[in-house]
Amino acid sequence: MRRKDLCLLMFVCFIWALNVVVGKLVLSGMHVPPFYYAGIRFVLVALVLSPLLWPLPRPFGPIVAIGFLMGAAHFGLLFLGLTASTPSSAAIVLQLGIPLTTLLSVLFLGERMSLMRVVGMLVALLGVLVVIWNPAEARFSIGLIAVAGSAAALACGSILLKRFGPIKPLRLQAWVSCVSALPLAIASALLEQQQWTASLAGGWAFWAALAFSVLVVTIWAHTAYFSILQRYEANLIVPLTLAMPIMTMFLGLTITGDHFDMRTLIGTAGALVGVAIVLRAPPGAPTKTAAAAD
Repeated sequence: MRRKDLCLLMFVCFIWALNVVVGKLVLSGMHVPPFYYAGIRFVLVALVLSPLLWPLPRPFGPIVAIGFLMGAAHFGLLFLGLTASTPSSAAIVLQLGIPLTTLLSVLFLGERMSLMRVVGMLVALLGVLVVIWNPAEARFSIGLIAVAGSAAALACGSILLKRFGPIKPLRLQAWVSCVSALPLAIASALLEQQQWTASLAGGWAFWAALAFSVLVVTIWAHTAYFSILQRYEANLIVPLTLAMPIMTMFLGLTITGDHFDMRTLIGTAGALVGVAIVLRAPPGAPTKTAAAAD
Protein backbone atom coordinates (compact mmCIF):
# COMPACT_ATOMS: atom_id res chain seq x y z
CA MET A 1 0.00 0.00 0.00
CA ARG A 2 1.40 3.39 -0.94
CA ARG A 3 2.41 5.61 1.97
CA LYS A 4 0.26 8.43 0.58
CA ASP A 5 -2.86 6.24 0.63
CA LEU A 6 -2.06 4.91 4.12
CA CYS A 7 -1.74 8.46 5.46
CA LEU A 8 -5.00 9.41 3.75
CA LEU A 9 -6.80 6.42 5.30
CA MET A 10 -5.48 7.27 8.77
CA PHE A 11 -6.66 10.86 8.32
CA VAL A 12 -10.11 9.58 7.33
CA CYS A 13 -10.17 7.47 10.52
CA PHE A 14 -9.20 10.57 12.51
CA ILE A 15 -12.04 12.55 10.91
CA TRP A 16 -14.51 9.78 11.79
CA ALA A 17 -13.22 9.67 15.37
CA LEU A 18 -13.39 13.44 15.71
CA ASN A 19 -16.94 13.38 14.37
CA VAL A 20 -18.05 11.08 17.21
CA VAL A 21 -16.55 13.45 19.77
CA VAL A 22 -18.02 16.52 18.06
CA GLY A 23 -21.40 14.80 18.01
CA LYS A 24 -21.15 14.18 21.75
CA LEU A 25 -20.33 17.86 22.38
CA VAL A 26 -23.28 19.00 20.26
CA LEU A 27 -25.78 16.58 21.78
CA SER A 28 -24.75 16.73 25.43
CA GLY A 29 -22.91 20.04 25.69
CA MET A 30 -25.31 22.13 23.59
CA HIS A 31 -28.37 19.95 24.34
CA VAL A 32 -29.33 19.73 20.67
CA PRO A 33 -31.97 16.98 20.18
CA PRO A 34 -30.45 13.93 18.42
CA PHE A 35 -33.12 13.30 15.77
CA TYR A 36 -33.15 16.99 14.87
CA TYR A 37 -29.34 17.07 14.57
CA ALA A 38 -29.31 13.98 12.35
CA GLY A 39 -32.22 15.28 10.27
CA ILE A 40 -30.83 18.74 9.55
CA ARG A 41 -27.51 17.12 8.66
CA PHE A 42 -29.17 14.97 6.02
CA VAL A 43 -31.25 17.85 4.67
CA LEU A 44 -28.09 19.82 4.00
CA VAL A 45 -26.27 16.85 2.43
CA ALA A 46 -29.28 16.18 0.19
CA LEU A 47 -29.31 19.80 -0.95
CA VAL A 48 -25.58 19.80 -1.74
CA LEU A 49 -25.77 16.50 -3.63
CA SER A 50 -29.24 16.99 -5.17
CA PRO A 51 -27.93 16.97 -8.79
CA LEU A 52 -26.88 13.33 -8.23
CA LEU A 53 -30.43 12.16 -7.43
CA TRP A 54 -31.35 11.85 -11.11
CA PRO A 55 -32.08 9.63 -12.87
CA LEU A 56 -33.96 7.51 -10.32
CA PRO A 57 -32.09 4.31 -9.41
CA ARG A 58 -33.66 1.04 -10.52
CA PRO A 59 -35.12 -0.80 -8.72
CA PHE A 60 -36.23 2.09 -6.53
CA GLY A 61 -37.69 0.22 -3.51
CA PRO A 62 -34.41 -1.28 -2.28
CA ILE A 63 -32.61 2.09 -2.39
CA VAL A 64 -35.29 3.51 -0.07
CA ALA A 65 -34.71 0.67 2.41
CA ILE A 66 -30.94 1.06 2.12
CA GLY A 67 -31.18 4.81 2.63
CA PHE A 68 -33.38 4.45 5.72
CA LEU A 69 -31.16 1.83 7.36
CA MET A 70 -27.80 3.46 6.56
CA GLY A 71 -29.07 6.97 7.24
CA ALA A 72 -32.06 7.60 9.50
CA ALA A 73 -31.81 4.40 11.55
CA HIS A 74 -28.01 4.30 11.82
CA PHE A 75 -27.36 7.96 12.61
CA GLY A 76 -30.60 8.54 14.49
CA LEU A 77 -29.81 5.73 16.93
CA LEU A 78 -26.11 6.69 17.07
CA PHE A 79 -26.86 10.29 18.05
CA LEU A 80 -29.54 9.12 20.48
CA GLY A 81 -27.01 6.77 22.06
CA LEU A 82 -24.34 9.47 22.31
CA THR A 83 -26.63 11.51 24.55
CA ALA A 84 -26.22 8.82 27.22
CA SER A 85 -22.79 7.32 26.52
CA THR A 86 -19.18 8.35 26.04
CA PRO A 87 -17.55 8.67 22.60
CA SER A 88 -15.00 5.99 23.57
CA SER A 89 -17.55 3.32 24.48
CA ALA A 90 -19.78 4.24 21.52
CA ALA A 91 -16.87 3.81 19.09
CA ILE A 92 -16.17 0.33 20.49
CA VAL A 93 -19.80 -0.79 20.34
CA LEU A 94 -20.03 0.44 16.73
CA GLN A 95 -17.42 -2.18 15.81
CA LEU A 96 -20.15 -4.76 16.45
CA GLY A 97 -21.32 -3.93 12.92
CA ILE A 98 -18.40 -5.84 11.35
CA PRO A 99 -19.20 -9.30 12.78
CA LEU A 100 -22.92 -8.61 12.35
CA THR A 101 -22.38 -7.90 8.65
CA THR A 102 -20.42 -11.13 8.38
CA LEU A 103 -23.22 -13.10 10.03
CA LEU A 104 -25.92 -11.52 7.86
CA SER A 105 -23.91 -12.25 4.73
CA VAL A 106 -24.05 -15.93 5.67
CA LEU A 107 -27.79 -15.86 6.38
CA PHE A 108 -28.93 -13.79 3.39
CA LEU A 109 -26.16 -13.90 0.77
CA GLY A 110 -25.27 -17.58 1.03
CA GLU A 111 -21.67 -16.90 2.03
CA ARG A 112 -19.73 -19.40 4.12
CA MET A 113 -18.09 -18.66 7.47
CA SER A 114 -15.03 -20.48 8.83
CA LEU A 115 -14.76 -21.67 12.42
CA MET A 116 -12.19 -18.96 13.08
CA ARG A 117 -14.67 -16.27 12.05
CA VAL A 118 -17.29 -17.77 14.36
CA VAL A 119 -14.79 -17.59 17.21
CA GLY A 120 -13.95 -13.99 16.31
CA MET A 121 -17.63 -13.02 16.30
CA LEU A 122 -18.18 -14.55 19.74
CA VAL A 123 -15.08 -12.83 21.15
CA ALA A 124 -16.18 -9.47 19.69
CA LEU A 125 -19.72 -9.87 21.02
CA LEU A 126 -18.44 -10.77 24.49
CA GLY A 127 -16.15 -7.73 24.48
CA VAL A 128 -18.99 -5.42 23.45
CA LEU A 129 -21.25 -6.87 26.18
CA VAL A 130 -18.53 -6.16 28.75
CA VAL A 131 -18.35 -2.53 27.57
CA ILE A 132 -22.15 -2.13 27.60
CA TRP A 133 -22.73 -3.76 31.00
CA ASN A 134 -22.89 -1.41 33.98
CA PRO A 135 -22.18 -3.57 37.06
CA ALA A 136 -22.76 -0.68 39.47
CA GLU A 137 -26.43 -0.58 38.49
CA ALA A 138 -26.74 -4.22 37.34
CA ARG A 139 -28.09 -3.24 33.93
CA PHE A 140 -27.02 -2.54 30.37
CA SER A 141 -26.35 1.04 29.32
CA ILE A 142 -29.42 2.37 27.50
CA GLY A 143 -27.24 4.68 25.42
CA LEU A 144 -24.95 1.89 24.27
CA ILE A 145 -27.91 -0.35 23.45
CA ALA A 146 -29.02 2.40 21.05
CA VAL A 147 -25.50 2.48 19.58
CA ALA A 148 -25.64 -1.31 19.14
CA GLY A 149 -28.94 -0.83 17.29
CA SER A 150 -27.17 1.76 15.14
CA ALA A 151 -24.47 -0.78 14.25
CA ALA A 152 -27.13 -3.39 13.45
CA ALA A 153 -28.98 -0.97 11.15
CA LEU A 154 -25.77 -0.21 9.26
CA ALA A 155 -25.03 -3.93 8.94
CA CYS A 156 -28.50 -4.62 7.51
CA GLY A 157 -28.15 -1.70 5.11
CA SER A 158 -24.76 -2.95 3.97
CA ILE A 159 -26.19 -6.39 3.14
CA LEU A 160 -29.03 -4.82 1.15
CA LEU A 161 -26.49 -2.66 -0.65
CA LYS A 162 -24.45 -5.72 -1.62
CA ARG A 163 -27.58 -7.26 -3.11
CA PHE A 164 -28.50 -4.00 -4.87
CA GLY A 165 -25.26 -3.80 -6.79
CA PRO A 166 -22.65 -1.08 -7.46
CA ILE A 167 -23.54 2.58 -7.06
CA LYS A 168 -21.24 5.61 -7.00
CA PRO A 169 -20.42 6.73 -3.42
CA LEU A 170 -21.65 10.32 -3.76
CA ARG A 171 -24.84 9.18 -5.49
CA LEU A 172 -25.42 6.75 -2.62
CA GLN A 173 -24.84 9.55 -0.09
CA ALA A 174 -27.35 11.71 -1.94
CA TRP A 175 -30.08 9.07 -1.77
CA VAL A 176 -29.32 8.08 1.83
CA SER A 177 -29.71 11.73 2.80
CA CYS A 178 -32.85 12.27 0.73
CA VAL A 179 -34.58 9.18 2.15
CA SER A 180 -33.52 9.88 5.76
CA ALA A 181 -34.56 13.52 6.06
CA LEU A 182 -38.33 12.95 6.30
CA PRO A 183 -38.45 10.13 8.91
CA LEU A 184 -35.98 11.99 11.11
CA ALA A 185 -38.03 15.19 10.79
CA ILE A 186 -41.16 13.28 11.83
CA ALA A 187 -39.37 11.64 14.78
CA SER A 188 -38.04 15.02 15.91
CA ALA A 189 -41.46 16.69 15.62
CA LEU A 190 -43.14 13.95 17.66
CA LEU A 191 -40.48 13.25 20.28
CA GLU A 192 -38.37 16.40 20.71
CA GLN A 193 -38.84 20.01 21.75
CA GLN A 194 -37.07 23.37 21.38
CA GLN A 195 -34.95 22.22 18.47
CA TRP A 196 -34.46 25.65 16.92
CA THR A 197 -33.87 27.25 20.32
CA ALA A 198 -31.05 24.81 20.99
CA SER A 199 -29.54 25.55 17.57
CA LEU A 200 -29.53 29.29 18.22
CA ALA A 201 -28.17 28.82 21.74
CA GLY A 202 -25.29 26.79 20.33
CA GLY A 203 -24.27 29.77 18.21
CA TRP A 204 -21.40 29.57 15.74
CA ALA A 205 -20.06 26.41 17.39
CA PHE A 206 -23.21 24.46 16.46
CA TRP A 207 -23.17 25.63 12.86
CA ALA A 208 -19.44 24.91 12.58
CA ALA A 209 -20.02 21.39 13.91
CA LEU A 210 -22.87 20.91 11.44
CA ALA A 211 -20.74 22.13 8.53
CA PHE A 212 -17.93 19.80 9.61
CA SER A 213 -20.34 16.84 9.72
CA VAL A 214 -21.87 17.63 6.32
CA LEU A 215 -18.91 18.76 4.24
CA VAL A 216 -15.88 17.09 5.82
CA VAL A 217 -17.29 13.85 7.22
CA THR A 218 -20.17 12.89 4.96
CA ILE A 219 -19.08 14.30 1.60
CA TRP A 220 -15.26 14.26 1.78
CA ALA A 221 -14.23 11.50 4.23
CA HIS A 222 -16.70 8.85 3.05
CA THR A 223 -15.84 9.54 -0.59
CA ALA A 224 -12.10 9.35 0.15
CA TYR A 225 -12.61 6.03 1.96
CA PHE A 226 -14.56 4.51 -0.92
CA SER A 227 -11.91 5.66 -3.39
CA ILE A 228 -9.19 3.92 -1.34
CA LEU A 229 -11.36 0.81 -1.00
CA GLN A 230 -11.66 0.63 -4.78
CA ARG A 231 -7.86 0.65 -5.19
CA TYR A 232 -7.03 -2.06 -2.64
CA GLU A 233 -8.48 -5.31 -1.33
CA ALA A 234 -11.07 -4.99 1.43
CA ASN A 235 -9.18 -7.43 3.68
CA LEU A 236 -6.28 -4.95 3.68
CA ILE A 237 -8.28 -1.75 4.18
CA VAL A 238 -10.98 -2.72 6.67
CA PRO A 239 -8.58 -3.95 9.42
CA LEU A 240 -6.74 -0.63 9.23
CA THR A 241 -9.99 1.20 10.10
CA LEU A 242 -9.68 -0.27 13.61
CA ALA A 243 -7.53 2.82 14.16
CA MET A 244 -10.81 4.77 14.36
CA PRO A 245 -12.03 3.47 17.76
CA ILE A 246 -8.51 3.76 19.17
CA MET A 247 -8.31 7.39 18.04
CA THR A 248 -11.79 8.01 19.44
CA MET A 249 -10.71 6.69 22.83
CA PHE A 250 -7.75 9.08 22.96
CA LEU A 251 -9.91 12.02 21.82
CA GLY A 252 -12.59 11.09 24.33
CA LEU A 253 -10.09 10.95 27.17
CA THR A 254 -8.54 14.31 26.28
CA ILE A 255 -11.58 16.32 25.09
CA THR A 256 -14.70 14.98 26.81
CA GLY A 257 -13.00 13.41 29.84
CA ASP A 258 -14.30 9.89 29.22
CA HIS A 259 -14.14 7.47 32.13
CA PHE A 260 -11.95 4.51 31.23
CA ASP A 261 -11.68 1.76 33.85
CA MET A 262 -10.30 -1.78 33.79
CA ARG A 263 -13.67 -3.26 32.75
CA THR A 264 -13.83 -0.95 29.75
CA LEU A 265 -10.21 -1.74 28.88
CA ILE A 266 -10.86 -5.50 28.96
CA GLY A 267 -14.05 -5.17 26.93
CA THR A 268 -12.34 -2.90 24.39
CA ALA A 269 -9.45 -5.33 23.97
CA GLY A 270 -11.87 -8.23 23.53
CA ALA A 271 -14.00 -6.39 20.99
CA LEU A 272 -11.02 -5.28 18.89
CA VAL A 273 -9.36 -8.70 19.01
CA GLY A 274 -12.62 -10.36 17.97
CA VAL A 275 -13.14 -7.95 15.08
CA ALA A 276 -9.53 -8.45 13.98
CA ILE A 277 -10.06 -12.24 13.94
CA VAL A 278 -13.21 -11.85 11.83
CA LEU A 279 -11.38 -9.65 9.35
CA ARG A 280 -8.24 -11.76 9.05
CA ALA A 281 -9.74 -15.27 9.19
CA PRO A 282 -10.41 -17.15 5.93
CA PRO A 283 -14.03 -16.77 4.80
CA GLY A 284 -14.71 -20.52 4.60
CA ALA A 285 -15.38 -22.89 1.75
CA PRO A 286 -17.69 -21.60 -0.96
CA THR A 287 -21.13 -23.08 -1.42
CA LYS A 288 -21.63 -25.60 -4.23
CA THR A 289 -23.74 -23.10 -6.13
CA ALA A 290 -21.08 -20.40 -5.87
CA ALA A 291 -18.37 -22.84 -6.87
CA ALA A 292 -20.33 -23.91 -9.92
CA ALA A 293 -20.91 -20.29 -10.90
CA ASP A 294 -17.20 -19.61 -10.71
